[in-house]
Amino acid sequence: MNPQEIVKTHRDHVFFSWVPQKNIQNPIVMDRAEGVYFWDKDGKRYLDFSSQYVNMNIGHSHPKVIAAIKDQADKLVFAHPGTATEIRAATAAKLAEITPGDLTKTFFTLSGAEAIENAIKIARLYTGRHKIVTRYRSYHGATLGAGIAGGDPRRLAHEPTISGIVRVHDPYAYRCPFGYAPEGNPQVYIDHVIQTIEFEGPENVAAILMETITGFNGCIIPPDGYWQALREYADQHGILLICDEVIAGFGRTGKMFAIEHYGVVPDIMAMAKGLTCGYVPMGAVIVRQHIADHFETNPFVCGLTFSGNPIGCATALATMKVYEEENLVENSRIMGDRMAEKLQEMKAKHPSVGDVRSLGLYGLIECVKNRETREPLAPWNAKPHEMVVMGKMAARLRELGLHGLMRWNWVFMSPPLCINEEQLEEGFAIIDDALKIADEAYEG
Repeated sequence: MNPQEIVKTHRDHVFFSWVPQKNIQNPIVMDRAEGVYFWDKDGKRYLDFSSQYVNMNIGHSHPKVIAAIKDQADKLVFAHPGTATEIRAATAAKLAEITPGDLTKTFFTLSGAEAIENAIKIARLYTGRHKIVTRYRSYHGATLGAGIAGGDPRRLAHEPTISGIVRVHDPYAYRCPFGYAPEGNPQVYIDHVIQTIEFEGPENVAAILMETITGFNGCIIPPDGYWQALREYADQHGILLICDEVIAGFGRTGKMFAIEHYGVVPDIMAMAKGLTCGYVPMGAVIVRQHIADHFETNPFVCGLTFSGNPIGCATALATMKVYEEENLVENSRIMGDRMAEKLQEMKAKHPSVGDVRSLGLYGLIECVKNRETREPLAPWNAKPHEMVVMGKMAARLRELGLHGLMRWNWVFMSPPLCINEEQLEEGFAIIDDALKIADEAYEG
């Protein structure tokens, strides 16, 4: 099929996510990919500055991972989760090795949303409590339970679903709900979470569930001391700490897992994207030893037909080896430092850049109409007519061959961890050009 036929067939037979289907006009028709680039059917090359939405950490078409998939397919493509396989055992053992502290036992899923769903189940089974404390700006996935767990507005179309979700504000310094201060209000953020739990009754709370670094709702990086204080409070009250590392895990922030920046060991960790980098669908929930011990004598009431699929496990194991053999976590740290410098350059050059935030190779530019008032260039949960300027920026990025993620007034950057400095410069040169459009709309 030619590109037009492919798009038409999609329009006739495939649902696109999140939007009215009539709004889909000209999606990129991907044809092939390698490293940090992919090409469309017409041969145009794109720099993948979104890692296919923070997924393609090791880069496209890595030969070692593809070889592992082929080798496993020749040997065993499926095994019921009630059986034992060498590849599942090896993959789970590797996860226990690379995750912090005594996180030791894994339940495999097919996605990050399923990982969150099962993390909630495990917390409730273990504690016998019902309430789950989450953040308003978190996004935990699109299934009914995971979707309602966070505060992302995409949940609103499906409410009500599961009960017992209690939300708190994010530690968002630039748009602090407790009063603006350039460095935020770290102790206030902590006190707010604790006070909310006190109102709900700590004895009723099964877990605190949060993205370690808030992802698609603003790349919000908690201050040092935040996670440490929540860990201490949770321990005092028998509450479990669940870290959603679906986006932030596997080197994205310059450490293997983002929670390592805080020296904290969560009770439960959910992961997906960077686990297999989307080469095959795969997610996982890993728990600490005391939780694993609980289920020695209590039923583990969780199950998925495709849990621990051999090809998924082979992909994950090969991917984890690539991180280590090619020093990608360290490259994320080094290139992340360079990206932070480029972000500051963009802020100094463009008046429409109100704030920049990054950790490792996960970063964001926040576009504003006015730096003094911090009025966003597009509001939270913006409607299409409120996205005109940002839409023009998105079109310019695509025209110049950069595949990025833009949401409301945010321009995200999360390239593959194998990116080099020259490729990083290439991406920021394109972003620099697109920001001129935002500057034209600046009203300060």
